[in-house]
Amino acid sequence: MKNYLNIFIAILFTSIVFSQEKPVKIVFDVTSNNTAVHKSAMRHVKAMSEAYPESKFEVVMYSGAMDMVLKGKSSVEEDMEALAKKDNVKFVICEGTMKRHNVDASQIIPGVKSVPDGIIEIIERQQEGWGYIKEGQ
Repeated sequence: MKNYLNIFIAILFTSIVFSQEKPVKIVFDVTSNNTAVHKSAMRHVKAMSEAYPESKFEVVMYSGAMDMVLKGKSSVEEDMEALAKKDNVKFVICEGTMKRHNVDASQIIPGVKSVPDGIIEIIERQQEGWGYIKEGQ
């Protein structure tokens, strides 16, 4: 009986120790025009932001990912708009990409912000200690 009690205490202690995870910060890089990549990025951000509410997640979109943030054209519009309302999730689009595609802020999904340069945004996050994930297939 004593052995069972010791095993139970060891399992309980291990569970408590491993459940106290340190918050992380992750920047996601999305450049693809592939809607499967867009959907995959949303699944990742949604699942992680729910599982780790103390962590921060930022999705930086540029180059071919322009359609991902366009009202009425994005395959992930509803998810993106809902996730953008969360305190621990941020979506940004590169202003250079917007300019190349002749897109203005009124065409962007609510909650998506713009940054002067998507690549510089990612580099700045990495300099701040953020982890990096390149979304692709």
